[in-house]
Amino acid sequence: MSVELPDRVRLRPAIVPDGGILEGPRLLRRLPEGVEERPYELFALRPLGRLIGAEIGGVDLTRPLTPALHAELNRALLEWKVLFFRDQDITSAHQRAFAANWGELETNPFIPKGETEDTTRFTRSASMPAFENIWHVDVTFRPEPALGSVLRLIEVPPVGGDTMWADMAAAYDNLPEDVRERIDGLTAVHDFIPGFDRFSEPELLLRHQDAFPPVEHPVVRTHPETGRRTLFVNQAFTTHIVGMDRDESDRLLRYLFSRAHIPEFQVRFRWRPGSVAFWDNRATQHYAVNDYHPHARVAERVAIVGDRPF
Repeated sequence: MSVELPDRVRLRPAIVPDGGILEGPRLLRRLPEGVEERPYELFALRPLGRLIGAEIGGVDLTRPLTPALHAELNRALLEWKVLFFRDQDITSAHQRAFAANWGELETNPFIPKGETEDTTRFTRSASMPAFENIWHVDVTFRPEPALGSVLRLIEVPPVGGDTMWADMAAAYDNLPEDVRERIDGLTAVHDFIPGFDRFSEPELLLRHQDAFPPVEHPVVRTHPETGRRTLFVNQAFTTHIVGMDRDESDRLLRYLFSRAHIPEFQVRFRWRPGSVAFWDNRATQHYAVNDYHPHARVAERVAIVGDRPF
């Protein structure tokens, strides 16, 4: 028999802000539907997270990859989204040769060059602070954003300077059904100016404005190799959703940006001398933790030309 409670003991309404991150179980699916776990035969793999990030042991990045090793590393990249290599005594040439196994290397006119046009160098010190401490996907202002990137640190700070990655397929999987229905089929505009405006000379931005006009990408892209649906908007370069009122677009984008902030979808990597990271730019966002000043942090990155998102 139900009992009618007096008003004074009834619970007040449970009201939470719209668009927040709520507690509760999350769907943690690392592999695409129907893909089963298989062992790796040509190297050791040690997971660093439940969904994303694994250290690879037994691979020397100074040596050319055999076709079999390349194929197995590519499978590991697709399954773990970011791979880490320790104790690698490599040069810029080795780094570029390794990345070139996955395609042509791209250039970036907004970041200082390393030894070659297709190498970018990030020199961070007390006089030149970092600005990559925002969740982002590399170069989504291009019609064909990078497939992936290979990063090595030349100077590692004594403390801090970690990099974090987030699995954006997991971010999509865990969206409420009504949000998935709302965003599937939408496109968003990406522009380089928001990502570089506060940290670049206006002359540099003006010089490249015509070469890099705003582009549209799907809000949810399909990974070309795994078929996974991944959330493909980021706070550095995505400006608005096409065909939507600006206030509504801003509210929705703020909610979608926040999905990268959920720890279950993340891995955090602590750099040491000789460490190298290789990530799938189609499936992840990343964040360079800016907590090491006044110490220096010097890194070189090479990026691999990608395809047009669909």
